[in-house]
Amino acid sequence: MSGTTFGNESADRRRPYVLAGVVVALGVVTAAILLEVLGTILFALTVAYVLMPVQGWLVRRGLTEWTGALAATLIGFVTAVAVFSPLVIALYVRLEQVVDLVASLPREPSVSVFGMTYTIEAGQVQSSVLDFLSGAATSFALELPVLAIKFALFVVLLFGLLLKGSEAGRAAIAPVPHDYRDIVYALARRARETLYAIYVLQLATSLATLAVAYPLFRALGYEAAMTLAIAAAVLQFVPIIGPSMLVVPITLYHVAVGDLVAATLIGVLGLGLIAWLPDVAVRPRLARRSAGFSGSLYFVGFTGGLFTLGAIGVVVGPLIVAVFVEAVDLLADEVNSDATFTELIEDNPEEPPTDLGETETTFEDSSSRIADD
Repeated sequence: MSGTTFGNESADRRRPYVLAGVVVALGVVTAAILLEVLGTILFALTVAYVLMPVQGWLVRRGLTEWTGALAATLIGFVTAVAVFSPLVIALYVRLEQVVDLVASLPREPSVSVFGMTYTIEAGQVQSSVLDFLSGAATSFALELPVLAIKFALFVVLLFGLLLKGSEAGRAAIAPVPHDYRDIVYALARRARETLYAIYVLQLATSLATLAVAYPLFRALGYEAAMTLAIAAAVLQFVPIIGPSMLVVPITLYHVAVGDLVAATLIGVLGLGLIAWLPDVAVRPRLARRSAGFSGSLYFVGFTGGLFTLGAIGVVVGPLIVAVFVEAVDLLADEVNSDATFTELIEDNPEEPPTDLGETETTFEDSSSRIADD
């Protein structure tokens, strides 16, 4: 009887882990089936994770769970529309002008420096850029119905995650033993801080870039000032190089057409006010909640995620890198306690003595003891 009771207790202890294995297996199968919309699902998951504190704040102010989730979803919807619609409209309105501008560039521009004239073979680059712009316009037009469906899926999924996110979180952590839940909480905290850095901090910096770039492009006489400003704001999401990817080609364009004054103005003012100032003015004030995620690691995650996963990799790449770094830090703290890397290198009990004087002294002491014996 006692053996049967023990077996039942053992089975009861294993039950959560078996269920967790079933959930993981079904999750893999589901991800394979939903592969075409997996990016949309991941995007909704990350946005919902950022908006959950907003929903909690609304509920504490008197809203119900349902209305709080709806209000937070509306915030996410409006933010997404505000971020993406100007870019889409600008590309739709200005794409033909951009194509004409690139086509009008000289195929072999000449640059004079210190009395010497240099000819640059730019025809192949020009043709590649024109092919890219034409292909991008065609692909975007064909993808519009699919993008509309994915956006609707994003909104519906965002609402569902905000409404039932707490239950899903409790179910996900339930199989984890209590002794290891501090690790889960640490990784979750790092994920939240990283997503804050990607969404909130980057979005605020992009808005500051837009506010600075539009008056500058307008003052310098660019007809498509708003389009250029929007492009600079979007490029702010690209770590390290950011809006420089826009300012540098414009500068090179003015050099190609021989307008060195305009090239100098946009090169100096653009890099200083558009590419550098928003990072200095906005980022430090919001970075306290981003866990100090370094720019180099962010760049590695951004580029790796973009090339591997596509557009969603812009978010997932840095997130995975940040969680991995947090796991490495937890392992280092667990194994090495408070020891520094230098102390670990110096503290090697198996290292043979390297001081020749100490070796000779030990040898002499041993010889003396042998003689005395």
